Amino acid sequence: MENALPTLIGLSRDELAAEMVAIGEKPFRAKQLWHWIYNRGVTDFAQMTTIAKPMQEKLAERYTLARPTVVTEQTSTDGTRKWLLAFSDKNQAETVYIPEDDRGTLCISSQVGCTLTCQFCHTGTQLLVRNLGAAEIVGQFMTARDSYGEWPTPDDTKRLLSNIVMMGMGEPLFNYDNVAKALKIIMDGEGISLSKRRITLSTAGVVPMIRKTGEELGVNLAVSLHATTDEVRSRIMPINNKYPLAELMQALRDYPTNNARRITFEYVMLKDVNDSDADARNLIKLVKDIPAKFNLIPFNKWPGSEFEQTPMKQIKRFSDILFEAGYSAPIRQTRGADILAACGQLKSESERLRRLKESQAAE
Repeated sequence: MENALPTLIGLSRDELAAEMVAIGEKPFRAKQLWHWIYNRGVTDFAQMTTIAKPMQEKLAERYTLARPTVVTEQTSTDGTRKWLLAFSDKNQAETVYIPEDDRGTLCISSQVGCTLTCQFCHTGTQLLVRNLGAAEIVGQFMTARDSYGEWPTPDDTKRLLSNIVMMGMGEPLFNYDNVAKALKIIMDGEGISLSKRRITLSTAGVVPMIRKTGEELGVNLAVSLHATTDEVRSRIMPINNKYPLAELMQALRDYPTNNARRITFEYVMLKDVNDSDADARNLIKLVKDIPAKFNLIPFNKWPGSEFEQTPMKQIKRFSDILFEAGYSAPIRQTRGADILAACGQLKSESERLRRLKESQAAE
């Protein structure tokens, strides 16, 4: 996105039509452009063969279809791929692709840095710089598709990028308008065409926006829970002071779910903090009446963290207690740790370089 021209990526259908009218074209051009941008994935107006050359040139003079700039692309030994992406203002964020046997999930960022300061999360040590716009959120998915050559939009039987989690850098519900706009573009059946069943939005518990997400988007919900009492949760997740557990659980009971579409509770296992048998039993009481499943996450140690990973024997015991109560509680396999792409490890290189420059300047 080096280009100073405005981008057509990230506009709603109505906005795209209004843009065409503003340059003296018919509104139906928006439908043609939508197909070329989101179904075919073209980056050059000259590739739009259903549009006459004079209009191709007119569009190229006024707009860009550029993606975020790929600063680095790393592929882990387990196939996980991470991109460090730069936007037009030189700010950066990270996007991660996790391949699995039956699907491939793209982990998309919603902010540069993060609004939250969860004590166990490396990403949370980088303070919020700004929200990402809809174009920058959609652009992450399009960049990943470029990387895997997955254009035009494939059908469900053979797509590598089959699922999205809004679980990268940032709290998506503190950037709701841009996230919602981007997801509606991604879900549009005539473009990228990803079903809402294949999209999961992960939140630390922004209660008012959880209700709005249920009403307007209806995507799958994952909640970063990580504790079973207000005392512990407020210590490790300050957002709990604003939206305590009772309020959060009520919002989740109201969220549109069924047994096929349960709420996922993310739970990072922290040694001697939230990992006792009693914690597991409290968890069962906490989620009563919510169609729920759990994702137990071994803590990924990072430099400067005060926390330790729960021994695997205790994580398995914790999982068994939940399983015996009728809940799915798999232990998440750490992916991409060798390229710092694992859960809670995302933190853009720009932050590291900024600190390096500051320390050099101080010497």
